[in-house]
Amino acid sequence: MNDDIRVPEVRCNVDGAESLGIISIDEAMQKANELGLDLVLIAPDAKPPVAKIMDYGKFRYQEEKKQKEQRKNQVKIDVKEIKLSVKIAENDIKYKVKHAREFLEQGKHVKFRVFLRGREMANPEAAKDVLLRIWPMVEDVGVMDKEPKFEGRYYNMYVIPQK
Repeated sequence: MNDDIRVPEVRCNVDGAESLGIISIDEAMQKANELGLDLVLIAPDAKPPVAKIMDYGKFRYQEEKKQKEQRKNQVKIDVKEIKLSVKIAENDIKYKVKHAREFLEQGKHVKFRVFLRGREMANPEAAKDVLLRIWPMVEDVGVMDKEPKFEGRYYNMYVIPQK
């Protein structure tokens, strides 16, 4: 911007007006000073680099406004985690699946997590079997986003709501 530009010549445009063509950096700075605006390097990698004469404060304000608008329109995804164990009873599975179905119907993502303790680490397939027993109970309201996967001491499975 302004005096920090270190190239001999630039392709210069005036904000909302005509193109000045390829001119020296001194001429561009002089024109910017006449208009009371800033000289901003837009495309430094172009041959020759492209500079624009504009109000830099206004430009930054508009860019921040665009970014705020984009963040506002972004959808935040809620992930609910349901913890299970390898030795879980059938009625406990049904209770936890009931909650998972409620979360999926509300449009939330559900992460089923089976924790392996001590000697259970020797047989991680038992945890996968628990997750595969749960899957038929929720497959009518959800889609399996990630297959059951072993991560550290946990076996995880992600289920997202159906469209």
